[in-house]
Amino acid sequence: MKKRLNAAAFTGAALAIACMPAASYAQSSVTLYGIIDAGITWVNNTGGSHVVKFDDGISYGNRWGIKGQEDLGGGLSAVFVLESGFHVGNGQLGFGGAEFGRQAYVGLQNSWGTVSLGNQLDMTGEMVGLYNVSAWASGYAIHQGDFDRFNIDRLPNSIKFLSNEFSGFKFGGMYSFGNVAGNFHQDSAWSVGAHYANGPFTIGTAYTQLNNPHGIYAFDPYAMIGTHTFLGRPTVSVDPATGAITDLFSSSAFPVDKQATFGIGASYLIGTVTLMGNYSYTQIKGLGTKSHMHVGEGGASWQVTPAFSAVGGYQYTSFEGHHWNQVSAGLHYLLSKRTDVYISGDWLKASSGVDAVIGYSFTPSTTTTQADVRIGMRHSF
Repeated sequence: MKKRLNAAAFTGAALAIACMPAASYAQSSVTLYGIIDAGITWVNNTGGSHVVKFDDGISYGNRWGIKGQEDLGGGLSAVFVLESGFHVGNGQLGFGGAEFGRQAYVGLQNSWGTVSLGNQLDMTGEMVGLYNVSAWASGYAIHQGDFDRFNIDRLPNSIKFLSNEFSGFKFGGMYSFGNVAGNFHQDSAWSVGAHYANGPFTIGTAYTQLNNPHGIYAFDPYAMIGTHTFLGRPTVSVDPATGAITDLFSSSAFPVDKQATFGIGASYLIGTVTLMGNYSYTQIKGLGTKSHMHVGEGGASWQVTPAFSAVGGYQYTSFEGHHWNQVSAGLHYLLSKRTDVYISGDWLKASSGVDAVIGYSFTPSTTTTQADVRIGMRHSF
């Protein structure tokens, strides 16, 4: 999948997956790498006002990292990755201030695959996240609230097995320990997935479950999807005199017992055009009730020339009787193999009673629509 998507349009995809161990190593090595993305974004309505702002880590998350391996002999290697996320605008760390919040693991690799331990990508990210074609177009256009974890997320305190590719097929599974004394289940998570590639066709699927999602994956429903209720409970209070909205879970998370998501995605390469689609089903349980989110997405990328590509996508979401329709598009031009300039945009329309918010990225709109336009630059090293 990764080679196919990169060849069709995703000129930087190899960098996004470079942090993953390779299939084999000729010798021991240590590599320093990174990505820096920055630009200017206009949003038509954030809390009732438009905004023009500097924003970074959008087309690709900003990062610097060190990866390496040591040949132990007999076809066995030791591998490691330390990868930090940060903000160019202020120099601060991302991921809640974690120094290596993007990835941090150590493991052993042989001809079958890699067993690793640490803070690592889940199988939704490994097997289906790259089919989120709208996000390749704009970066902001992740699925609503990232409930289905297509934004390529991590699981901490985890042990993971990721196979090598055999005749186009690979698979993996992992378990994340909650580390709660006396309760093995609380704060734990697990994930399984598989992927297959055959010529121009690729397909991937994964299931990921979080028990008591917390930390950077805790729920703030209004900020995430703009609804005024969630699992039958209010998410905001509204001043009757001014209409001002107060987010009830901006400082303390909404109590969710389980977040379970199944996703599947596929692509097909036709000349210089890659067609892509995906579907996800997510169940959220808490406070004695449960709800389901469905997301369907389709789009394409067109490698117009070796340097110029166009990407577009449409996604439809339904949750608790609400509906979202979103279109996204982006144009990317390579100044070199490592430097890309781009322009992108999104338009979101939500159903009545929902304050539209694109990709959990801005303050929710005061209407059922929200739109953005961005001009940016990305450099890799």
